Amino acid sequence: MNKWLELLVGLILVIGALLIMWYSFKWGSFWNFRHAAWEFLKGGVFWFVLGIGALFIMLGISDLKE
Repeated sequence: MNKWLELLVGLILVIGALLIMWYSFKWGSFWNFRHAAWEFLKGGVFWFVLGIGALFIMLGISDLKE
């Protein structure tokens, strides 16, 4: 993948995940999920997207060094 595209996708994923987390804390009743399994799934998806975004950023930085 192109190094600039990796950086862009990584930044979009990280910023998107952080914005979704911020909106869910700002409007507590926005999603109104009360089931523990659903809360666990939301947390897992958040960390997965954040990790993939960080991975793309690191790959892009690594490609820039070459």
